[in-house]
Amino acid sequence: MAKYASIDIGSNTLLLLITCDTSGTLVPLVDECDFGRLGQGLAHSSTLHPDAIVRSLEIVRRYRSIMDEHDLAGVACVGTQALREAENRDDFVGPAEEILGCPIEIIAGEREAELVAGAIIADFPERSRGELLCVDVGGASTEFIRIRGGALVSVVSLPIGAVRLSEEFLTSDPPTQTEIESLYEGIETHIETLGLSGKAQLVGSAGAATSIASIELGLATYSPERIHGREMSRGEVGAITKNLLESTVAQKKELAGLEPKRADIIAGGAAIYDHVMAVLGANSLVISDRGVRWGLAYELAG
Repeated sequence: MAKYASIDIGSNTLLLLITCDTSGTLVPLVDECDFGRLGQGLAHSSTLHPDAIVRSLEIVRRYRSIMDEHDLAGVACVGTQALREAENRDDFVGPAEEILGCPIEIIAGEREAELVAGAIIADFPERSRGELLCVDVGGASTEFIRIRGGALVSVVSLPIGAVRLSEEFLTSDPPTQTEIESLYEGIETHIETLGLSGKAQLVGSAGAATSIASIELGLATYSPERIHGREMSRGEVGAITKNLLESTVAQKKELAGLEPKRADIIAGGAAIYDHVMAVLGANSLVISDRGVRWGLAYELAG
């Protein structure tokens, strides 16, 4: 049984997935998430913060240790928006590649979206036969991915994300009404360029979406099995977003279902979903726990 490791180095989190190919079905053996926050300060700077580099390299060392416990048939690692933007990306990428023993592919937003689409199509085959709009909210970018008839149709990557929006607009604790209005105006400035319309089923992937679902369920311990495929109403998403925007960081840290390390940036990510649902008049949001790391895993396994 072949084992594969896929690593997604994002603007907020670093994710490690180790899967086992069992008769053509990928089974997760390890699914790790840690918070390097490489996108720290990128809203105001074009460089990776030294603290973010130190945090993220420590996570990479831990992941390498976990990988060493498995006989791996293949390894793939990608970096997304923070590494796309940062002028000093080599300060992280060089040491990280040395630790991991494999290259880090810094991917464009389109490639990122293709990986997410591959995971969505594989995991939601019935839904994918219709029309899906997958909104993949990251730390510094959001990918809008259209799937129709089981195939990727189009991709747009926008420079908005949970970390970037929170740092740019939500500077008070809790945010003021003026800040909240500015946040939604900032989101709309980017969203309006897409000309969103139609009745596609919305799918939310990545940490902001899974966090919303976890809060809705009030999970004491995160459960991929309960999150993946869950359908949330527009009212549920809106109510959770409103609560997040009106709460202090300390209050959010106490919320059942929310990882405390997401408390300071989750409201910015949730607002993107809330706004997109309002623009489209969408009744529901299907949650996917499987994004870039799973798309890589499917590629590795062929």
